[in-house]
Amino acid sequence: MPHPAVTPALIGLDADDTLWHNEPLFRMTHARFDSLLQPWADSDTVAAHLAQVEHRNLHVYGYGAKGFTLSMMETALELSQGQAAASVLAEILQAGRELMRHPMEPLPGVPAALERLARMAPLVLVTKGDLFHQESKLAASGLGSFFHGVEIVSEKTANTYRRAFKRHGSAPELALMAGNSVRSDILPALDAGSHAALIPYPLVWSHEVAEVPTGHPRFVQVDSLGALADWLEAAVC
Repeated sequence: MPHPAVTPALIGLDADDTLWHNEPLFRMTHARFDSLLQPWADSDTVAAHLAQVEHRNLHVYGYGAKGFTLSMMETALELSQGQAAASVLAEILQAGRELMRHPMEPLPGVPAALERLARMAPLVLVTKGDLFHQESKLAASGLGSFFHGVEIVSEKTANTYRRAFKRHGSAPELALMAGNSVRSDILPALDAGSHAALIPYPLVWSHEVAEVPTGHPRFVQVDSLGALADWLEAAVC
């Protein structure tokens, strides 16, 4: 792997599925939702309809568990043609509450990797989703002390990264953004002029799928946050 031309002045990090598990929790909730909808639709129909509803609601509810819960409610009412009982809707709400309250445990090796990265440059968390839920997850994870700043945004675009990095004292070309989503963490950061490091996660939400920019001079793919620290430390030596 090529080393960065400069040591980053700031390191931006994604949260969900980069620092802790997130997509598996949504898939577990989806499986529970699917079982509730079986009287009206098969699993493929439920999955396709929920994805459609989520997509059209993103500009209304944004990302996160609350929007997902509302989209499940809407999907249930549409697929059942308004016949879903109050008990079914109550179960969906309960599933959403449990998703919001699920314990956050850092992925293996993350605390040690953050400690190493924080010695190289200030760390800024850049995550999208519901403000309350993302703040709660960060607090529950115990990782907050590693971060110089936290940016919770509605969408990740090139301008999002330019503004965030500038706010925390770095020009985009001197910053590095790392995360698991090609669509949200990599492509817009590269468009902003920054370096970007992909840390793949086994599960990817369909909305986040995009082509990996293999060969881009400011892009690197590593296996873990610890491997990112190894790569940056080797560049310094």
